[in-house]
Amino acid sequence: MVKVSPTFGKVLCFGGAVLLLLAGVITRSGAAQKSVPPFPVNFTDIAAPAGLTQPTIYGGVESKKYIIETNGCGVAFYDYDNDGWMDLFVMSGRRLEDPPKGQEPSNRLYRNNRNGTFTDITDKAGLRRTGWASALCIGDYDNDGFDDLFLTYWGQNVLYRNHGNGTFTDVTAQTGLGFSDTRWGSGCSFLDYDRDGDLDLFVANYLTFDLAKTPEPGKGVNCSWKGIPVNCGPKGLPFARNWFYRNDGGKFVDVSEASGIAKVRERYPMSVTAADFDEDGWVDLYVACDSTASILYRNNHDGTFTDVALESGSAYNEDGNPQAGMGLGIGDYDRDGRLDIFKTHFADDTHILYRNLNEKGRKLNFEDVTMAAGFGAQTKYVCWGAGMPDLDNDGWPDIAFVTGNVYPEVEKFFQQYAYRGPRLIFRNLGNGKFTDVTKQSGPGANTPHTSRGAAFGDFDNDGDVDWLVMNMNEPPSLLRNDYQGTNRWLKIKVQGVQSNRTGLGARVVVSSGKGKQVQTVLSQTSYYSHDDLRLHFGLGEATKAERVEVFWPNGQTDVWQEVAANQVLTVREGGSNSKNPGNPKP
Repeated sequence: MVKVSPTFGKVLCFGGAVLLLLAGVITRSGAAQKSVPPFPVNFTDIAAPAGLTQPTIYGGVESKKYIIETNGCGVAFYDYDNDGWMDLFVMSGRRLEDPPKGQEPSNRLYRNNRNGTFTDITDKAGLRRTGWASALCIGDYDNDGFDDLFLTYWGQNVLYRNHGNGTFTDVTAQTGLGFSDTRWGSGCSFLDYDRDGDLDLFVANYLTFDLAKTPEPGKGVNCSWKGIPVNCGPKGLPFARNWFYRNDGGKFVDVSEASGIAKVRERYPMSVTAADFDEDGWVDLYVACDSTASILYRNNHDGTFTDVALESGSAYNEDGNPQAGMGLGIGDYDRDGRLDIFKTHFADDTHILYRNLNEKGRKLNFEDVTMAAGFGAQTKYVCWGAGMPDLDNDGWPDIAFVTGNVYPEVEKFFQQYAYRGPRLIFRNLGNGKFTDVTKQSGPGANTPHTSRGAAFGDFDNDGDVDWLVMNMNEPPSLLRNDYQGTNRWLKIKVQGVQSNRTGLGARVVVSSGKGKQVQTVLSQTSYYSHDDLRLHFGLGEATKAERVEVFWPNGQTDVWQEVAANQVLTVREGGSNSKNPGNPKP
């Protein structure tokens, strides 16, 4: 495979007609194909008028003394009250110095007012908490019909039980998830690994961090970048380990060793996603790792996992090098019925697109298609939260991700490594290739921020995918998708009965005029974040989906037929109804 150098790639990105070559719309013979129409998506940041005015405090503003200040935290589209409208949850960190009493930063829960605005109900809900927050994952661990909330921190993690009346209770200790030591929790995910109908819990730990023992900038081997003193790590800091808990009737039991999860060592794990990558009916785990090989825990069907990242081709890039894995986007970009993986990395490195080549009955197999897909030139930014949303409803998942450097001190020496950057949007051309349409996508995409977590969902229920973004030491961004077009859509909301109530791990296949699409219900994705649980499928010009198949975590399959477009279809496990086209949009 011929590679595109970073320098040449940047020329291609701005080279007019040459851009068409990189985008794959000129044939090998040089004959031009039909030109790609303008991208009909414009993002507008409506956070301020919507009521999202509180900044997410996270470490120093002009400099970062320690790595604990740099990683940031996640966000969520989270319908905590089951009213069909996406509420918002925004995590928060703190500063090294103690804040004045009464001014402690906190997580925020915003209730959707159904009119484009939100109300901060953090205190009423009982969710106020100050600390170095990292990740969140969502799932109904007690199967009472209301999704619960697990948060990771440097210090102590917390499980909040959702009572269904707008309030939450910290049940960490009574459910067996407490511990006495200090850990730096990173990615997490609820999943039903043993198919018994309740949700188990995976928790990663980034590294072992001791403020008193960590060198200051410039005072260690891994404490400078491009000759500039910066905070130390992750290389050189002690590794931590991953944990796994089995749900036994609402109590969690540590099975980290017995399950094989703890056997994988010497990694710096970050984001986590739980999905059935080999379509064998059992949920696997993929973990993006910083500066070390990523992990793919294959579910062995017997209560154990085996890391198969190396032999599957998903541990390193195609050159066999580890990368600084941060964010994950999961979806079927080429519509071949398999779940692919997009992973974001540090500056001066390519982000990676793994195409899933798995065939049933064979070992997991991924191919690095980064260069062929058109991502080889994007090496300028440190990138984080990512996703594969179909932003223009044409039936082909696009790829979007956020940027933000970790070293605010470096920009004054190297302007090309700006601390703040745009949100990057790559349009899926439907031929295995993508093209950068960021500059066409409005001020919401192009206004610079230093961002971390990102979540995708339809907060205003207008049928297109919006974007919630965590910004370091600024209020979050709520990017409204002002799609201008006539493409249709379908959302699938799953409800487990024998399977876990949230339906985590369910795989949904939608067949319409242009073929099949597949998505899966995830507890965590992007960077430490959580998307709208309603799976969003663009249908293009199709007026209906001929067939909707739901493959449940317990092995059952349900089929719905002749489902009209432009609605939310709620599928309850055990139902298969071709007469009732579904539940109309809220």
